[in-house]
Amino acid sequence: MSTHESSTHVLATQSLFEPFEAGNLKLSNRIVMAPMTRGFSPNGVPGQDVADYYRRRAENGVGLIVTEGTLINHPAAGASPHWPNFHGEEALNGWANVVSGVHEAGGKIIPQLWHVGTSRAIGSLPNPEALPVGPSGLDLSGNKVSEPLTEQEIVLLIEAYAQAAADAKRIGFDGIELHGAHGYLIDQFFWEKTNQRTDRYGGSLVARTRFAAEIVAACRRAVGPDFPIVFRFSQWKSTEYTAKLANTSEQLAQFLAPLVEAGVDIFHCSTRRFWEPEFEGSDLNLAGWTKKLTGKPTITVGSVGLDEEFTKLFKEGAGANAINLDGLIKRLGQGEFDLVAIGRALLNDPTWAAKVREGRTSELLPFTAESMKTLL
Repeated sequence: MSTHESSTHVLATQSLFEPFEAGNLKLSNRIVMAPMTRGFSPNGVPGQDVADYYRRRAENGVGLIVTEGTLINHPAAGASPHWPNFHGEEALNGWANVVSGVHEAGGKIIPQLWHVGTSRAIGSLPNPEALPVGPSGLDLSGNKVSEPLTEQEIVLLIEAYAQAAADAKRIGFDGIELHGAHGYLIDQFFWEKTNQRTDRYGGSLVARTRFAAEIVAACRRAVGPDFPIVFRFSQWKSTEYTAKLANTSEQLAQFLAPLVEAGVDIFHCSTRRFWEPEFEGSDLNLAGWTKKLTGKPTITVGSVGLDEEFTKLFKEGAGANAINLDGLIKRLGQGEFDLVAIGRALLNDPTWAAKVREGRTSELLPFTAESMKTLL
């Protein structure tokens, strides 16, 4: 890239590197590291390699890091002994070390709090005796795998989320993200296919938000009024890409209102392709509609920085390279959304943000199926 081309690129991408502020969350730029499960935490404990992994992204200019999914204190929360816990002294000390490294590098970091619900296969480690749990005991295919959660069990799950939020604040994180997307536990309450309850946690779309809203409210009580709460949601599920919670903007407004009232500060709107309109008659994507309807800041995500939609990368021999960011930057500049989450492109190349900022996109590491196995 010539000096002129580099200068033009830097000017064009300037909006990505403008500061952002929402309450107590002050970021140096608009780039967010998207949460991505890695399975590099033996016995649920993140070690120094995990701390180094996140620090590398902070050192190279990522504004906000959202960690991989971390498991709340429930025996059926996860499905691998290598997924990181967010409970227990050893795991929390490990996360405190991660926070310290990111802060030393000038970055900000929040944990994603996670429970997989009935997407967990029966017999999964580390607690093979624990059955999967969900609102109606149904997995994403509609098969019955356990009994519906009782209201007392729901109360205990809400308390586990709140305790994790309190611990996040105590050990120095800059906020939390609640994982309410992709067909995991919180999303199973949202989705009519997996939530067939007839009590106050089921029924209408608004009623199906009660579990999530009570989690948000409990977390808010645990951390106080000024600690940022990010909520990630999606329409699509890991087993059904065309699934919809809301088919119209009016339904989306109904869905979001209880979450806003409960205390969500920022919405992380997960789509497979950020450039696709969410509803007919408007070019706005899910993050754009969410911001318009709630007035809250939003994060967009979905194949940013790749020339292939992300699921195609799992095909044998598939690969992707950096794409032109003009469409993304135009939308950001117009205020459609506030922050941009980068997933596999950033995981593949920890220097992604620095290279984009400096106009060195030709130096971005090529993204291939093989490189996905390393993700340093």
